[in-house]
Amino acid sequence: MKFAAVMLAAAGLAVAGAAQADAGEDLIKKSGCTACHANDKKIVGPAYKDVAAKYKADAGAAAKLAAKVKAGGSGVWGQVPMPPNPAVSDADMKTMIAYILALK
Repeated sequence: MKFAAVMLAAAGLAVAGAAQADAGEDLIKKSGCTACHANDKKIVGPAYKDVAAKYKADAGAAAKLAAKVKAGGSGVWGQVPMPPNPAVSDADMKTMIAYILALK
């Protein structure tokens, strides 16, 4: 009985994780981020997989990336500046950044 409960809980987490991933990807597309970024290749900005790899061991990565998305910036990935995105809500940004940081 305990095994079944554990398996059911694991399945629920997997479905929730997949739903969050879909939400993150959808928000990225809706926000226009794909004009400059892709999951697996550099366009104007870095590939999201490269961002995830760079910040993999950084416990403060989500906050750093949120600040960079809101304010914009340049110099970390090259000289082409990323424009600020102040219209993206904090909740949406959290979902998008969680999606990006989960990429492998």
